Amino acid sequence: MSQSIVLVHGSWMDASAWDKVVPLLENKDYAVTAVNLPGHGSDNTPFEQIQLQSYVDAVKDAIGDKTNVILVGHSMAGMVISQVAEDIPTQLEKLAYVAAYLPQNGESLYDLSQQDQDSHIGNYWRQDDPEHYSPASIANEGIKECFAADCDDAIVQKLIQNHKADALAPLATPVHLTADKFGQVKKVYVHTTQDNAVSYYLQRLMVSKTPVWAVYALDSSHSPFFSHPAELADLIVK
Repeated sequence: MSQSIVLVHGSWMDASAWDKVVPLLENKDYAVTAVNLPGHGSDNTPFEQIQLQSYVDAVKDAIGDKTNVILVGHSMAGMVISQVAEDIPTQLEKLAYVAAYLPQNGESLYDLSQQDQDSHIGNYWRQDDPEHYSPASIANEGIKECFAADCDDAIVQKLIQNHKADALAPLATPVHLTADKFGQVKKVYVHTTQDNAVSYYLQRLMVSKTPVWAVYALDSSHSPFFSHPAELADLIVK
């Protein structure tokens, strides 16, 4: 039976982000699942029903009873895969963080993002009703700069056309991690050195605080699955 790889997208994206990577991994004889999180892509779960736990449950459902799983998270999904690892550590072979948030116990994505002195996200952050925690989106003119600076125009236009606002509750919810569970799962980190969303500065800062088994780097924007799919696929299974 092929080893399983489960891929989890980040904020403002969906499972299709992995479309170039999935066949490359399948060609290496892995069984690959790209999870679509609630409220993303074609899923229209109401924002008020979406919590960090909703994302965690979607990933755990995708894993089912599989074991020896390589669990990959991009960007925001670093928070998700960390909590999944706390919940089902014995089912995972390793965690692969791709330009992803790598939290400490008790941290939320918001906590980590406040430490990111080089991110451009804040320049393009849009909310209709911030006082009532309305969903947040990124202005069209910031999509390329933040997510796809090294991608062709067709990819950028697709990202703009498919862009949906994201629920804020998952971004503000702290993870609960322990050394006995999360701490025992092997972790690798793939840096994206030209990243304007989760900056290379923050990526290195987070890695400095958590024991990571291996660290790799791509000369990439925030979306290496678009611009460097073959290299990314190789690193996921390296």
